[in-house]
Amino acid sequence: MESALRLFPEQASTIAARVDALYFFLVAMSGFFAILIFTLVIYFAVKFRRRSEGEVGQRVHSDIRLEILWTVIPLVLVMISFTWGANLYIVMNRPPVDALEIRAVGKQWMWKFQHPGGNREINQLHVPVGFPVKIVLASEDVIHSFFVPGFRVKMDVVPGRYTTAWFEATKEGEFHLFCAEYCGTQHSGMIGRVVALKPADYQAWLSGQVAGEPAAVTGGKLFEQLGCARCHQSESRPLGPALEGLFGRRIELQSGETIVADETYMRESILNPKAKIVAGYQPIMPTFQGLISEEGLHQIIAYLKSPGGETGGIAKP
Repeated sequence: MESALRLFPEQASTIAARVDALYFFLVAMSGFFAILIFTLVIYFAVKFRRRSEGEVGQRVHSDIRLEILWTVIPLVLVMISFTWGANLYIVMNRPPVDALEIRAVGKQWMWKFQHPGGNREINQLHVPVGFPVKIVLASEDVIHSFFVPGFRVKMDVVPGRYTTAWFEATKEGEFHLFCAEYCGTQHSGMIGRVVALKPADYQAWLSGQVAGEPAAVTGGKLFEQLGCARCHQSESRPLGPALEGLFGRRIELQSGETIVADETYMRESILNPKAKIVAGYQPIMPTFQGLISEEGLHQIIAYLKSPGGETGGIAKP
């Protein structure tokens, strides 16, 4: 009965209670002022109504204290809302360094996931309870949106770039996964579930699945197959810079600007290599647009982030 009457999804992540607290504060503040304003409008309309044809209104002299009061109070409330919301936004967009990284691709009309050890899933995602999970999101076609109401997590998945979302499940169970951005005729069918398990059960689940090849290993093979190694070795060559240890570093471009070599930069450099040329090199790299899938891009980037094809995993909670 309780679940049938529940107006909001259960709180199942470390951030859920904080999101709800801010939401209820904003609703309460908006409701209070809406009721106050409408009440005063009706009260003043009745009190100062014209009672006869010849009645003439009197000049009303304002009180500076009242002017200051209704300026300062809204300002304070707005600043509280801004500070609270900005702090929560920063927390939600900074995954812990030790988070388990899972790569996800949205495609009409399904979600595809790959765990660090190579295990793959479609439309369902198994995660450990009590351990932060970072989802690196990409789209293979149109805009999608990764939405898990129970975790209070929602992130748009935009074609041509990577976005990330993270959460830490606090209870076991199955939680709805939706696409919250209209993406085509079967948008309503793009649903799935997130299964939160105890860490020991999660490891048992991983062990019980068909062993897959880690993304970094597959990415290393693609790196060789596409001929990338000929120009990008462990040491810089005349044709291309070294890529070992590149991820996260700030590099100088031919234009004089500097940029952080993150996942979005790496993806753009593979598909549109002439967009941002590294200082000291010529724009001779060919594009791989149409030659590699979104999952392949995920795998190559995983390889570049883990030189030598090192596999990932979760540490003991």
